[in-house]
Amino acid sequence: MNRMTDGITNYGALPGSIYDQPPEESEAVFVPPEFAGSFSTDSKYPTSRDSSSPNSGAHDSAATPTMSESLAQRRRDMVARCTEEAKRAGKKLLFGMTTSLALQSVPIPADCDLDSAKLHTVSSVKSKRFRTRHAPLQTHIWKHAAKAANVEMNQHVFALDLFHVWAQLAPYVSFESLIVLGDAAIAATSKQPVLAKDRDAAAIYQDLVRFVEQFTRFRGRPSCVRALPLISPGADSPKESEERLSLVAHGIPRPVANYVVPDAAFASGAPITLDLAWPEFKVAVEYDGDHHRTSKTQWRRDQEKRGVLVGRRWLVFVATAASIANEDARAEFAFNVARALASRGAVFEFHVVAMSLEELSQSLL
Repeated sequence: MNRMTDGITNYGALPGSIYDQPPEESEAVFVPPEFAGSFSTDSKYPTSRDSSSPNSGAHDSAATPTMSESLAQRRRDMVARCTEEAKRAGKKLLFGMTTSLALQSVPIPADCDLDSAKLHTVSSVKSKRFRTRHAPLQTHIWKHAAKAANVEMNQHVFALDLFHVWAQLAPYVSFESLIVLGDAAIAATSKQPVLAKDRDAAAIYQDLVRFVEQFTRFRGRPSCVRALPLISPGADSPKESEERLSLVAHGIPRPVANYVVPDAAFASGAPITLDLAWPEFKVAVEYDGDHHRTSKTQWRRDQEKRGVLVGRRWLVFVATAASIANEDARAEFAFNVARALASRGAVFEFHVVAMSLEELSQSLL
């Protein structure tokens, strides 16, 4: 099943105040949905990027126009499908779980136990559940739905707040995917000014911590608590998150995500960023998806970028899907990065056999 989703376009100003409440059954708050993104195709987590970012032309994340058009159509189809069901019901419907991830440009983990072909709706109590015989709907009860800052897709369709979606999905995904999903939720929120509300990724992460502390009882909460120390504000793609987790599981110090290199820029003047970096040792890891090979523009940008970095004595390791394909590949790549760090003065205990993420989380709590 293709789980790839598309960026949400700007619908412009919405009627009424953003504080107006919709009918009781939807329990949603009006928040304009202005997520924007593009995706790469080599991951079990399709990668969301902000094409409106000043650095979007500089970072190696551009998707081809054909891919963008295809994804845009998939997104329109999802909104249309949800709208059709809402109109048929004669209600404003709140969608959650995998449906809300698709609506809000957040990749759906491939190991999710839920059927993403179904439309997942959310209600705070059983009496407000929506039932139909006309579509493959799956209803969920989330007692905290009334407290969520949900996203209005249009006058009929609302998507559950990403923090709440993340918490709801905890029982349905692996622990690694829960961490990666947390990274993605923070990234999606930080890229939308209306939702970010002048918060950077680090502040949004702290709000996620407070969210888990506030809602003390929900299924999957223990996993959410354990995931928090391993979530990285600033992570920009699921594959980067996966690579980061692989490295730290081998004992490598935690890198800085999306590090902006001081006094380094492309010829265009755009700043140069690194997916994962240890700035004090000038060691970095870049994750290259398939478009880094197939796009001449991207390939040339990569060469320019890495040429500038080599001139500043950076050691840059290039990770691909093969680098994290299995335990042996992860261990070999981690060893090479660890050796470079150690050669430049980093002191840490390297683990030839990776710790489990559960063990690693426990050591950080």
